[in-house]
Amino acid sequence: MQLGLMLGYWGAMPAPDWADKAVEAEKMGFTSVWTAEAWGSDALTPLAYLAARTEKIALGTAVVQLAARTPTATAMSAITLDYLSNGRLRLGLGVSGPQVVEGWYGRPSNKPLARTREYVEIIRKVMAREEPLDFQGEFYQHPYSGEGSVGLGKPLKSIVHPLRREIPIYLGAEGPKNVAQTAEIADGWFPLYYSPYRQDVYADQLAGAKDDFEVAAISLFNVTEDDKPETIENALAGTRAMLAFYIGGMGAKGQNYHTKLAARMGLGDAAVEIQDLFFDGKRDEAVMKVPLDFADEISLVGTPARIADRLAAWKESAVTEIMVHAGSVEQLRQAAELILPA
Repeated sequence: MQLGLMLGYWGAMPAPDWADKAVEAEKMGFTSVWTAEAWGSDALTPLAYLAARTEKIALGTAVVQLAARTPTATAMSAITLDYLSNGRLRLGLGVSGPQVVEGWYGRPSNKPLARTREYVEIIRKVMAREEPLDFQGEFYQHPYSGEGSVGLGKPLKSIVHPLRREIPIYLGAEGPKNVAQTAEIADGWFPLYYSPYRQDVYADQLAGAKDDFEVAAISLFNVTEDDKPETIENALAGTRAMLAFYIGGMGAKGQNYHTKLAARMGLGDAAVEIQDLFFDGKRDEAVMKVPLDFADEISLVGTPARIADRLAAWKESAVTEIMVHAGSVEQLRQAAELILPA
C-alpha cells in the first residue's frame, strides 16, 4: 500500500507548516504529497516550491480544475514541473461542479465527460511531442478557428522537449459514467470518498481498467488513546463535517454530484436530508445527520490496533494508495508506521 500526504488547498492563508510536513513525509517514506485548488490557492505553484524542498517524493495535484486553464496551459505547467522535480509529477485533473466552473471561472459546465476526454487527449498529444498540435474537438480547437478568430493560428509543437513523454494522469470522478471513462483514459482515479466496505459501488466501472491503474483515496487519519464509542465519534468529527459540506453545500439541489454519490453509496434519504439542512442554514444539524458508520468506513481512526485491523479491508480493495489528512508531524509518523507495512 502506497501512502500519500494530502495537503489540499489553503484556507484564509497557508498553514505555517504546510511545506515542512511534506519534507518530513518524505523522510518517513511517504510515496507522494498532493495539493488541491478550489477558489483560492492554486494547486500548481506550491508544488514548484516543494520540488525545491524535496528530492524523491512524488508531487501530485488532486486536483487541477479543468476550467481554470486551457489544456495546453496545463500541459506547459506539467512539462515545467516535471523538469523542476526531476520527473516526480503526477497530474490530477477534475472538472469541479457547475457552481465553481460557471461561478468562479466563468466557463460553461455542460458535457463534463466529453470535455474531460478532449482535455486529456490534448495533454497527451502535447507531452508526446510527435507532431504539431492539430486538434479539432467540440470544445477545444487547435488552431482555433471559431468566432473571433483572425485566421492566423497555426499548429505548434512544444519548444521544450518534455522530460517524460508520458506523465501519470489521474482524474477525479464520481458518477458511474465518469468513473468508467476514467478507467479507460487515465492512469489513476481519485474517489471523493471511498469505502472499502462498499466496493460493489464502483466494481463495474473499474472492470475495464488496466492492470497498473492506480486508485488514490483520501482518508482522515487520527490515532486515539482508546476505542470507546464516544472517542471514535469525536475522532470522526472532521470526516462528518467534510461529508456534510460536500453533500450539503458543494452544489445545488438536484445538481450535486456529491449528494448523488452519497445516495448511491447507501446513505439514501439521509443524503437528501443533509442537503436540506445545509441549505436551511442548519449546518451543525447537517453534520450530525452524517451516519457515523459511513464516516468510520472512509476514515482510519482509533487505537493503532484498531487502525491496523481496519487496514485489512483497504488492502483487499481496489485502492493502491491512501492519502491521509494529518494534523501534525507526529500523526505523519504514526501513519507511516501503520500504513506502509500494509
